[in-house]
Amino acid sequence: MKDKYSRLNLRRKFFTSAKSINALNGLPDSRNPRGESNGISQFKIQQVFRCKEYIWIDRHKFHDVGFQAHHKGSITDEEQVDPFSLVADELSILANRLRSMILTEIPKLGTAAEYFFKLGVEGKRFRPMVLLLMASSLTIGIPEVAADCLRKGLDEEQRLRQQRIAEITEMIHVASLLHDDVLDDADTRRGVGSLNFVMGNKLAVLAGDFLLSRASVALASLKNTEVVELLSKVLEHLVTGEIMQMTNTNEQRCSMEYYMQKTFYKTASLMANSCKAIALIAGQPAEVCMLAYDYGRNLGLAYQLVDDVLDFTGTTASLGKGSLSDIRQGIVTAPILFALEEFPQLHDVINRKFKKPGDIDLALEFLGKSDGIRKAKQLAAQHAGFAAFSVESFPPSESEYVKLCRKALIDLSEKVITRTK
Repeated sequence: MKDKYSRLNLRRKFFTSAKSINALNGLPDSRNPRGESNGISQFKIQQVFRCKEYIWIDRHKFHDVGFQAHHKGSITDEEQVDPFSLVADELSILANRLRSMILTEIPKLGTAAEYFFKLGVEGKRFRPMVLLLMASSLTIGIPEVAADCLRKGLDEEQRLRQQRIAEITEMIHVASLLHDDVLDDADTRRGVGSLNFVMGNKLAVLAGDFLLSRASVALASLKNTEVVELLSKVLEHLVTGEIMQMTNTNEQRCSMEYYMQKTFYKTASLMANSCKAIALIAGQPAEVCMLAYDYGRNLGLAYQLVDDVLDFTGTTASLGKGSLSDIRQGIVTAPILFALEEFPQLHDVINRKFKKPGDIDLALEFLGKSDGIRKAKQLAAQHAGFAAFSVESFPPSESEYVKLCRKALIDLSEKVITRTK
């Protein structure tokens, strides 16, 4: 076990470094240090020093027989795991609790704060689902008879604290959406009018602030200084990422390295640190906490990369917001950066933030001629593969329910990169 973790730590230092974006190192082979086949052998990543090249093949065989063998045949690859169904009851409990947590005696503020927590507008609840599955995947010493207790979300202190992490994460996420919509002057979100469009910028900002204050109170109630530090760092990262997006130089605007760092701050940090907080509450050792962090980080990066692709290929109806929204705001994302490698003429267009008449059409023309979309999808697939590898590296468990939840986490990493909205 020690050798396994030391090698993982060595690889982690490489992957999390800024320069790893320009010199991506593939897994050494399709087997882990223990000689077992891991769950991402279909992801073949060609290592080319100082050259970006990503190869993703056969996405429909995301898991290989190694997953089945690792779990002693109890959960076969052919079985489809619906991640949502495993925690659906708990998600309903969380949704009701969240609505009660943001009640206030000021009616207008209450209406604004609950805007995206109302039934039908609460979104996919993706982050709480991931965190609850992570909690079950890292449960220590749970006998089979206790699995039902976990599924029903009964009053177990550890589980309640992990549920609280999921609630805090969702409040931070929604608050960031409210603030982003103000900054971006957005008029739609989740298929309805954005809060700033419906109730005005001032109330939208204050509603976001209110959600963050309620999240802070809930965080303090955990009385765990390490978890408080983790999720407080997320708030810093959200602000840092937004500032990086607003105040970049021409050189930074054209840098994939800069883009990935900004994407981590704005999107992946919340998932990474929340997953780590779940592991800490579960009493896991530092090595496993970092595996949980790596899963959240890579899943978050994959999710955002797919969002970047969908901004060009999706429709307003499917996305719940306007398509081409990033490029219309002068924001450069992965597909354009990959297209830039093939068409240096894009430099001038990017540096003037697509503001000249015809710039957007010109950029889309170059993007269509390039491999920008394909390479962005492949980079997303690579990060999804790293996320799956982290779950496969968790300490063995004899619990069938724990194994099922781990498979659900791996399946989620595939769903993230094959989604269309």
